[in-house]
Amino acid sequence: MNPSYEVATLGGGCFWCLEAVYDELRGVVDVVSGYSGGHVANPTYEQVCGKQTGHAEVVQVTFDPAAVSYRELLEVFFTVHDPTTPGRQGNDVGPQYRSVIFYHSPQQKAAAEAVMAELAAEGVWDDPVVTELKPFEVFYPAEDYHQEYFKKHPYQPYCAFVVAPKVGKFRKKFFDRLKREGSSAR
Repeated sequence: MNPSYEVATLGGGCFWCLEAVYDELRGVVDVVSGYSGGHVANPTYEQVCGKQTGHAEVVQVTFDPAAVSYRELLEVFFTVHDPTTPGRQGNDVGPQYRSVIFYHSPQQKAAAEAVMAELAAEGVWDDPVVTELKPFEVFYPAEDYHQEYFKKHPYQPYCAFVVAPKVGKFRKKFFDRLKREGSSAR
């Protein structure tokens, strides 16, 4: 990995949604779906869905901070999921779908605290933000079939009715920050 790149680990419901959005954000080099925040080593999707491992579905985003800031990643994060529902995103219910930020540095923690405080002060949502803010410990990549899921299966019903609207919302709000065809991630 390029030493100037940084990593963010974010959970906002189903990882397919977050991966699909961050894959299109300028400055993002790589996005991997996986699991973090639990107590079982190398969990499987079935174990995580069984709600006994403590893990959240997350994405690990490798990004070039010269092209996109951590704060911008958080702005996208809070736009494409509902951070006011503990253990739930739409019809996806369970602790694995919780809103969580696993920070990798004191700077990331401070940025997340600042963004969450601004959102609370602005009254963006009727309910309080319940996003967990925890230090990053370990990340386990999800099974291969979960990687680039939306790209590979755009017409699968969940993708068409849940992921695609989030991607559309992201594209509309962050149009000026999208990767352009033929350009690099930076």
